[in-house]
Amino acid sequence: MDNAAFPVDPDHVSADAVRGLIDHAILKPELTRSDVDAQLDEAAAYRVFSVCVRPSDVAYAVGRLTGTGVGVGTVIGFPHGTTSTAAKVAESLQALADGAFELDMVQNIGAAKSGDWERVEQDVRAVVDAAGSTVVKVILETAFLTDDEIVAASRAAQRAGAAFVKTSTGFAGGGATADHIRLMRATVGPDTGVKASGGVRGLDTFLEMVEAGANRIGTSASARILDEVAHRAETGTASALGDDSTSY
Repeated sequence: MDNAAFPVDPDHVSADAVRGLIDHAILKPELTRSDVDAQLDEAAAYRVFSVCVRPSDVAYAVGRLTGTGVGVGTVIGFPHGTTSTAAKVAESLQALADGAFELDMVQNIGAAKSGDWERVEQDVRAVVDAAGSTVVKVILETAFLTDDEIVAASRAAQRAGAAFVKTSTGFAGGGATADHIRLMRATVGPDTGVKASGGVRGLDTFLEMVEAGANRIGTSASARILDEVAHRAETGTASALGDDSTSY
């Protein structure tokens, strides 16, 4: 999970390195089928690493993206993490049957806020066990947590066998911060992934998160980010595009 080779100089960043870290988020509840189609096609056109779709869209997304090289992941217990462990396991098994190749589960936030780390760990472990060899990322929802709780939650997820810890759902009024990414990376070390998600709306924020220690980025602003990479490669300067304010 070493990011040392990733070019963080914004004037010389590699488009392949950027797209290889992106989980393109297609998660808003109001998205229509045509909206989903447009986002899936955009992800394929920009050749991002994966999409992260709503559970009910997994099988459809797998079919539409077949042959593109873009993986299909989904969310579990989303967005509040308050479903029972049994429900999270059932949701995970259905997602795997539908073709999901990664699962982003929301931890039991209430248990975390109560300091019940055994319950948090057991909840994560049940999904990890159900997933088998499939990558499981644990969404901490850092906007709700103190630094001490972020550390404890990261450790619980790591003990439970999660492959990644992840900052946010993007739907809790706060997203990834560089300080939280640094804290999570310092806690889990080099062998567990750290995903920054929520509020990564442009290339500069993307690079800030990677420099802080993230080795996966969740964003719906993939096109804006990769267009900015192309612009800087061609002109050597930042564009006037700025962040995509509609993204999450």
